[in-house]
Amino acid sequence: MEYPQNVPKVGVGVLIFKEGKILLGKRRGSHGEGEYAPPGGHLEYMESFEDCARRETKEECGLEIKNIRFQFAANVFEYTPRHYVHIGLVADWKADEPELLAPEEVEGWDWYDLDKLPEPLFEIQKLAMEALRTGKNYFDA
Repeated sequence: MEYPQNVPKVGVGVLIFKEGKILLGKRRGSHGEGEYAPPGGHLEYMESFEDCARRETKEECGLEIKNIRFQFAANVFEYTPRHYVHIGLVADWKADEPELLAPEEVEGWDWYDLDKLPEPLFEIQKLAMEALRTGKNYFDA
């Protein structure tokens, strides 16, 4: 979907936990290319945050998730001219193993220890990690 450049977009990302690790993939074909990020994408019209997280996770890596909960909100300018309002969620792994279902968007998926994350991290993923460490749940530009 194409958006006018002067309109903020709503992005939803979801940190998925499995046995103390989180799922990250190396982004491609968009802003943040080459950076590691969790599943996520654009909120669709009339879609709930949780439904967006479930849909994006299923579309991008084929996983089922459960126990979805709010983590943080951010007003993101790091990838100008794009402007995002980002809703960060966390969830627990429910079933299946990650598959590469959107190779134009992500190189591959893997589970990472929180203290051994790959570099470079997507700017929004850095906020997610800060929120995990500090409990901060609001980041303005």
